[in-house]
Amino acid sequence: MSEQLDRRNFLKMGGAMLAAGTAGCATGLTGSAIAGAEAKSAAVGTGMKAALPAAKGPRLVIVGGGTSGLTIAKYAKKEYPAFDVVLVEKRDMYSSCFSSNMWYAGVIDLEFLADHSFLDAARNNKYTYFNATVTGLDRASRTLATSEGDIQYDFLVVAPGISYDYDKIGVKDAGAQAALRQTFPGGFISPTEHVTIRRKVQEFEGGVFVQTVPSGNYRCLPGPYERACMVASVFKKNKIKGKVLVLDANPDITIKAAGFHAAFNELYKGIIEYKPSSAVTGVDVANRTLKTEFDSIKFDDGAIYANVRASTLIEQLGLMDPKSGQKEAAIDQLRYSIKGDDRVFVTGDSRPHPYSKSANTANTEGKFVAKVLAARAQGKEFAWYSPRTICYSMVNADPMEAISVDAGYVLNKEGTAVGGFSPDTKLFENRDGAKGKATLEWARGMYRDMFEA
Repeated sequence: MSEQLDRRNFLKMGGAMLAAGTAGCATGLTGSAIAGAEAKSAAVGTGMKAALPAAKGPRLVIVGGGTSGLTIAKYAKKEYPAFDVVLVEKRDMYSSCFSSNMWYAGVIDLEFLADHSFLDAARNNKYTYFNATVTGLDRASRTLATSEGDIQYDFLVVAPGISYDYDKIGVKDAGAQAALRQTFPGGFISPTEHVTIRRKVQEFEGGVFVQTVPSGNYRCLPGPYERACMVASVFKKNKIKGKVLVLDANPDITIKAAGFHAAFNELYKGIIEYKPSSAVTGVDVANRTLKTEFDSIKFDDGAIYANVRASTLIEQLGLMDPKSGQKEAAIDQLRYSIKGDDRVFVTGDSRPHPYSKSANTANTEGKFVAKVLAARAQGKEFAWYSPRTICYSMVNADPMEAISVDAGYVLNKEGTAVGGFSPDTKLFENRDGAKGKATLEWARGMYRDMFEA
């Protein structure tokens, strides 16, 4: 069943996201403020050139081999074949964050997530994959410093994703943060987090498995609720005497609320306990205790998803808007370039837009940014159009059943920034097997689009 997004659902779906996003958008950070960061970033090079062939055209360097970076690398080359594209990625193996919840419940295997090669993507789409870690940026000389040497660029895209902001859940000591990351990982950044969480789920013998949901515009709005369903499906199948406790900092489920509530109540009654307005204010890792404003909650295991911010790399490279509540980049929302620097762009989940921080958003956004880059390389500009957020959430593992959303976005009345969801946004909240199958096909389509020609 398809339904237009009514006002109540719009506010439920987008309230937290828009509040977080617009706080970082309407800052009015000037070009001169960013220019100051440029001056501070000077002389960061290693003095050693990266082992890359000489550029045969304008060199476009992309930092980050996630959905955004992989999409832009492919489509910028298609839009403007003269580009010499280099994708800089610190990982030597790819594994997607999207679809990972299904692995915990055995809906997919690890190969589904990880049988994809940066080398193949680069070869298939005529760009260069460069395995290195970024260490600095000198925008005055257009030099990107990496662990494998310096790279000169004509255009630079920085798409490093997110970092956790543990301060916002009351964990401020560096040692405590390290212990929390290692013991109860959030599961929304690195592949190794997923391996740990899957082991936790498969080996869980009983008690309370906690899944927290942060406030703000966090990565994958439905992700924590989908994970709760997948973990509960394992407990149900294996007759584990335990429950999944969902502690949500928000007043209600942030997206697809009717569909998730139905799954909680109809499929996992007595297994999933949902507590809204339960923001985490502290974590005692050793004693497995969470604090909220009103309670102290003991648990046996879990995944603690802290608030998110733009990747710390954005701050390190001097690209952060100092007024952004989530420390996101200071960019022109219509073109993605840093204010005051039309050759450096920030895309994906480090952007300040109130978009969903999701794979489909990053993919469709990346195709738009590729057109902007191609136009700018030729002395032109390309008009803004909306990315698309098509997102499936598996709520039942056996049989596979899912719910979904298809969202677009519109500009504010001034036409200067993203204002909210478009009128054609639709929710599909009745779970069924057709959407379950579509969930897997959607993921396969994403992999094909990023890695194949």
